[in-house]
Amino acid sequence: MNGWIGETFTSDVGWSHLERLVDIGNRMAGSPGEREALDATRDALADVGARNASVEPFDVQGWVRGSSRIETPSGDVDPIALPRSPAGAATGRLVDCGDGLPADFEADLEGAVVVVSATVPDHYDRFVHRREKYYRAVEAGAAAFVFRNHTPGCLAPTGSVGTDASPIGPVPAVGVSREAGLRLVRRHEGEAVTVRVDCETPAAESGVVRADVGPATDRAVYLTSHVDAHDIAEGAVDNAAGTATVLEVARALVDRGDLSRRVRIVCFGAEEVGLRGSKREAERVDPETVQAVVNCDGVCRGRTLQWYTGGVDALDAAVEGVADRFGHPISVRPTQHPHSDHWPFVARGMPGLLVSSDDGDRGRGWGHTAADTLDKLERRTLREGAIIVTGVVAELADADRIDRRDPEAVAAALEAENLAAGMRATGDWPF
Repeated sequence: MNGWIGETFTSDVGWSHLERLVDIGNRMAGSPGEREALDATRDALADVGARNASVEPFDVQGWVRGSSRIETPSGDVDPIALPRSPAGAATGRLVDCGDGLPADFEADLEGAVVVVSATVPDHYDRFVHRREKYYRAVEAGAAAFVFRNHTPGCLAPTGSVGTDASPIGPVPAVGVSREAGLRLVRRHEGEAVTVRVDCETPAAESGVVRADVGPATDRAVYLTSHVDAHDIAEGAVDNAAGTATVLEVARALVDRGDLSRRVRIVCFGAEEVGLRGSKREAERVDPETVQAVVNCDGVCRGRTLQWYTGGVDALDAAVEGVADRFGHPISVRPTQHPHSDHWPFVARGMPGLLVSSDDGDRGRGWGHTAADTLDKLERRTLREGAIIVTGVVAELADADRIDRRDPEAVAAALEAENLAAGMRATGDWPF
């Protein structure tokens, strides 16, 4: 009965797919590399025995990187443009807004080039997303936005701007390393600097992979990940490892053959540019047909799996029960997390889990930098994680019907957790 565990712990199916994805290179939303990754994932799912594996394309706002720079009185700084920054140049006095907490934008920022850190101090009660910092700067009148990494190593961070209504942001946005950002502020705060971004914004096409495992029931557990990645790195942790884990779990579920409900596997494109794939999918499904969503994003960074359960008791119980049974370390966060592909489903009241890795870092670690590469990951960690995720998916598939939440209750939870104001600032408030 438990032979699938040994098979998973010795399987190279997931790891081989991880290598396949990172070796593609650029998997930016709407790029040829993203399409290659979607097709490869479809084929890999079919190879492990998933049914009806397919890719459905959809239109997306494209964005293609050109050059960028920051011109200062002492010479140029080489940043990287943030995806969906507009092309153009902006000149203004340089203002350091520190950690980019809401209160940090209450200064006079009209026409300024604003610099903010990528992290949030431990004393602050919530994470402040990059896009919230960007739009608070825009609202305060900033002419350009400079996103400074907090991690040493001369690594400039990336991450998109833009909204659903206006996919291309209103002011130029770039990322700089911790070292370059601190030097920039030390030398030139209060002086005029110019931020220049060159990019193209063509119409493009992304896609979503779908496949099924288990009996052909109407109600299903959704097992999800995203396939796209930022163009500056391999996207190993974010999120080739998540998609590789989904594939390994699919293989294990086929091997088990004892599911009480269907598991629908959905691997999204265009997550890194506003959750476009998952928003589209969540709008198309009947919420009453979704037992739960298990979304893998940022796994394999460490052995301890981190589960955001949204405070749904049945999800808490499933995760904790499986972890206890296997004696595997986990951390459970019974809170909302509105920045990954489970979220569009949760916003409509569907029970959703986000599983990632808890390595003690409040930020992204190597993620969203050029250092998000395969060498940071280990086969054993991927295999162990896949065993636990398989157990949770099977537990949810066998569980009694999990009730849908009233979206008003989800909104109230966001308010209680001090997340609503930030979502309103970025245009992401769906209620």
